[in-house]
Amino acid sequence: MLPVRSPLPRAVRTRLETGRLVVLSVVLGALVGGLCIPLRLGLDLLLRLGAEVTGYSPPGTPGEGGLLMAFVGTALPWGLLALPLVGAACAWLVPRDTGDPLAQLVGGYHARGQWPAPPRQLLTLAGTLLGYGVGLLVGRDAPFTVVGQLGARVLRRATRLDAVETRTLTLAGAAAGLGAVLHAPLAAAVLVTEVLYRRFEFEFEVLMPCVLASVAAYAVYGAVFGFTPLFSVEALQVPGLPQGLRLAGVALAVTLAGWASLLACRVVPGSWTTGPQRVVLGGAFGLLTAALAALGTPAVLGDGSGWVQLGLAGLLGPEAVGVGAWRWLLLALGARLAFGGGVLPSVGVGGLLGTGLATWLGVDPAVGALVGAVAFLTTTLNVPVAAALLAVAWGGDAMLPTALLTAGLAHLISGESGLLPGQARSRAASAVHAGGAVTLLPEGVRLAPRRSPDGATGTPLDAPAGPGSPTPLASDRELYRRAVPTGWQGARLSVLALPPGVEVVGVVREGTVRLPRPELRLTTEDELVFLARPEAYAALEGVLRLPG
Repeated sequence: MLPVRSPLPRAVRTRLETGRLVVLSVVLGALVGGLCIPLRLGLDLLLRLGAEVTGYSPPGTPGEGGLLMAFVGTALPWGLLALPLVGAACAWLVPRDTGDPLAQLVGGYHARGQWPAPPRQLLTLAGTLLGYGVGLLVGRDAPFTVVGQLGARVLRRATRLDAVETRTLTLAGAAAGLGAVLHAPLAAAVLVTEVLYRRFEFEFEVLMPCVLASVAAYAVYGAVFGFTPLFSVEALQVPGLPQGLRLAGVALAVTLAGWASLLACRVVPGSWTTGPQRVVLGGAFGLLTAALAALGTPAVLGDGSGWVQLGLAGLLGPEAVGVGAWRWLLLALGARLAFGGGVLPSVGVGGLLGTGLATWLGVDPAVGALVGAVAFLTTTLNVPVAAALLAVAWGGDAMLPTALLTAGLAHLISGESGLLPGQARSRAASAVHAGGAVTLLPEGVRLAPRRSPDGATGTPLDAPAGPGSPTPLASDRELYRRAVPTGWQGARLSVLALPPGVEVVGVVREGTVRLPRPELRLTTEDELVFLARPEAYAALEGVLRLPG
């Protein structure tokens, strides 16, 4: 028999469902915050081990226990030989088709929640830890992003989640990890909801879960490590008109540098980043980093956030442009190999370029560093609002007008290009927001004309056809693909009761379409393919909450 309709009014049901998501978001944030605590301790240990190998440890940031000027001195030439080996290992561990952790998050969301399996995510975590530990261009935020996604998987195993909740909470988990490592929970939540699209669009329906999870994670994380900002910045003043014009020049120059980096990324053909060539190129990237460090520029090691801190403290001059330029080169060459992705590498490049340019133009280098970071981050990741909020979280409220103007200028000039190939152009271009009758099926399902009883060929359908299910085709029937409703999870197909005019013609599992055999038991990962008339399917939706 059909599931019984809830006697509660629709408004009450909506409030209950919203309250459930609120509770789950807070629980997820607390879980991710707890997972980030051993992750930070492990990163600190890896940095010490990496310093023993290379003989050099870059400065860190105060919020993450950085050493500032108390770092190991000169990189050892023989120790730098470990970088090519680690670069090859990172390229092998991080999958080519999904990319770095932030690229995995964005691409998986637009693929209707098809994120990499946990083993592949664990390999990605291992690759980011290795790369960051020895000083390659892997941001400290990368492993935190992976841990946030894994936290959502842990919650899903403990709680029954439908497809919509899974997608939303996976984004919220990533926001929780970023909020902890960036020490800016609100900015991290906005970043995750904004980075999904190239155009200036937001996922407003997931913004609040991201905020709740990020705040809860930072509360747990900060209770152990403190709530100091990521960067230590002296009180900044709102620049006057003359300085404002010079800062506009800094923002324009850094924006053009970011835009040029997006073009330079295309120098490495995509065909080179597959198979054994990817591992070889990863080793070559590590060798180039080691060569630059051995030639007297060890500042190219690490994600650059520590050197931005030195610029904010006024300890760097025009030479910061040269350091930023070397980092720009590494980001442009390594982006297709999952090096340089994430938030902090862009902050490092833009912050150093902004520091050097501001010194040349006679502007406060601390303001120039934040302006450069906002401009470069906006250009590479298409996150103008989040970039401005990060500058305010790190530099204080006085940075808000300058940061907003910088982000707007950078986004206006850079357009819709970006480092993340999985970004959708707009909400309308995302499979998540396709119309109610979703007829998209996995690749490999061919158009198969089905025959009516009189032998005439009907309209082709994107659905699997097989012996034993010769349903006559009516011209007004349509295909609908939906995740398994919560009440059907674990049930066999033979016990499902459907309204007249609705039939299950396929089950999507692990990217393939299976025939709907009666003994097949449905799981939380499955999706059902219905063939029905619109009015019959509408009746089914009326009694079931089918995830979108």
